[in-house]
Amino acid sequence: MKYGWLAMAGLALAGAAQAGAAQAGDAGVGDAAGAPPRVVLAIFAHPDDELVVSPALAAEARKGAQVRIVYATRGDAGPGVSSLPKGAELAAVRSGEAQCASAALGLDAPLFLDFGDGELWRYARGQSGETDAAMRNLAGAIADAIAAAHPAVIVTWGPDGGYGHADHRMVSDLVTQIVQAMPSATRPQLLYPGIPAGSLPPVPEMQSWAVTDPGLLDVAIAYDKGDLGAATKATQCHATQFDAPTRAALAPLFDQSIWRGAVHFRRALPDAGEATSPAS
Repeated sequence: MKYGWLAMAGLALAGAAQAGAAQAGDAGVGDAAGAPPRVVLAIFAHPDDELVVSPALAAEARKGAQVRIVYATRGDAGPGVSSLPKGAELAAVRSGEAQCASAALGLDAPLFLDFGDGELWRYARGQSGETDAAMRNLAGAIADAIAAAHPAVIVTWGPDGGYGHADHRMVSDLVTQIVQAMPSATRPQLLYPGIPAGSLPPVPEMQSWAVTDPGLLDVAIAYDKGDLGAATKATQCHATQFDAPTRAALAPLFDQSIWRGAVHFRRALPDAGEATSPAS
């Protein structure tokens, strides 16, 4: 994610309700007693993209799931609030920030696919006539990561990319393409995070963010105070992307406005074995 949210610093939302989790219920993906840990993959474009769902990832790890973030890039083009130039130095720092965030959330170490930040569209069709050996097939790399993990659940950006970011949309498209081709016996549940319409906070920089009709948000993963604390700690890791006041305010802001006790998702595809009706 790339924000300039100085306006968010110091924002207070009075009377924020925590009833969302109670209303929606906990639709988490934890494990039955004695069962092998279920695997949850969160597949995103950049380090810090995970913050939109961070307390849900922390909650699933706390409940026993094996949770890992897969990043298509290391964020080498996103200077954020740092003075670092675009390139390898910034990529190295942001990789460390991503590792810090995963540790704060209680997740496995992240996986980096090492494609170019801001250039994912170039990799959608593989070589595309290029001779550069780095011009690998992004879909193939994502498919390999999924095949190696055998996930029960995949979380990725929805088709809106959160706020229209081309890299986010490309990752969403390719993950969806890969999962929808899998046979039902092995197909993981694919979840898109959504901001319920009417829940955007009064932050000018967020008014262009996409929202979703609450009626379509059919999965809610509730979190507790510890999970929210982990999300706050994870946000602190991304020092190149947010100034200190924003890092302190981001998770509480989302908690009080968008999440309200549960991170909301919509199922991208019917669950395996779920009956579907043909279009009339």
